[in-house]
Amino acid sequence: MRLLKTHVLLRMLNSYIVDSPEPANISYLWNFGSLLGVCLIIQILTGAFLAMHYTPNVDFAFNSVEHIMRDVNNGWLIRYTHANVASFFFIFVYIHIGRGLYYSSYKSPRVLLWSIGVIILVLMIAIAFLGYVLPYGQMSLWGATVITNLLSAIPVFGQDIVELIWGGCSVSNATLNRFFSLHYLLPFVLAALVIAHILALHVHGSNNPNGVTASGDRYAFHPYFIFKDLVTIFAFFLVLSILVFFYPNLLGHSDNYIPADPMVTPPSIVPEWYLLPYYAILRSIPNKLLGVLAMFGSLFILFILPITDLSRIRGSQFRPAMKLAFWFFVVDFFILMWIGSQHPNTPYVEIGQISTAFYFSWFLIIVPLIGISENTLIDVATNKYKN
Repeated sequence: MRLLKTHVLLRMLNSYIVDSPEPANISYLWNFGSLLGVCLIIQILTGAFLAMHYTPNVDFAFNSVEHIMRDVNNGWLIRYTHANVASFFFIFVYIHIGRGLYYSSYKSPRVLLWSIGVIILVLMIAIAFLGYVLPYGQMSLWGATVITNLLSAIPVFGQDIVELIWGGCSVSNATLNRFFSLHYLLPFVLAALVIAHILALHVHGSNNPNGVTASGDRYAFHPYFIFKDLVTIFAFFLVLSILVFFYPNLLGHSDNYIPADPMVTPPSIVPEWYLLPYYAILRSIPNKLLGVLAMFGSLFILFILPITDLSRIRGSQFRPAMKLAFWFFVVDFFILMWIGSQHPNTPYVEIGQISTAFYFSWFLIIVPLIGISENTLIDVATNKYKN
């Protein structure tokens, strides 16, 4: 133990994962940060092993994935783990963000922490999209074609950017090589951002369900929270094992087992389930440029929450109106996810438009209004008490 506190590097490690004082009342919802760290480590390790056998070539990519599945020792295990942990990564990150929204973890003094987290989310989505293209099945090819084509909505030089990304006139060998290089490189940038996220967290410590900042009732991270984190980590391993061994394609799309064919368009082109809400927002706006701006805006709007939340109270624990608004937002997010998986026909288009309008109004209108009304009621009650 003495070495942990005297060695220059171990001392830093000690302050983060051994002696770090954490609020005594944080619930299991605070465990998703450590689960996300575990997911990142698994993805980097399995990805490195997959890269050893993958061939980034339009003629061999699909067959190289089948070679990993059939010929490489335990290749099927590595590939299915990589594919399913990607889904868990997003399940955990959405719960992690949901907890941040519910308990107002974005409010001062944790604005930097929140902002780094939003950048991590955007980068995760980019990495996931790049990875989805690599198996080079039907959904990979057409998903890449549709999503990269969105950039053509940029006025004047949009089409030039698209052709620059493609390395030609369509998704081709150059595109696959670029996507593979970026998919391999960007997780290390993500890991650097995660370290920055942890550093920012360490400055003011974790938020807690009561939203009260106090240094009194705290426990050391080790052993209390280490063992609490291990409970959910082992539960995650159990569920992951069931999925990998019994239902490995449950969260995937069957069309991706058909080799990519630029001459045959699939009946419906849909991204992976975790990108469906943004796809629904994109499709709900008839204008292409506005749709693209809305899709990116639906992510970047998270940056403005520390500004638009005007309430003096942190968290929704003691705010009935905000609790209700939060659960409406969660339901809206699931509706968008469902709409993204449907064909763009009536009534799905109209439901998508209403859900998209609610999504943006939640950040720009509902949250500020609830904050102002709560502050007004607090002032009225305090003045009555004083008089």
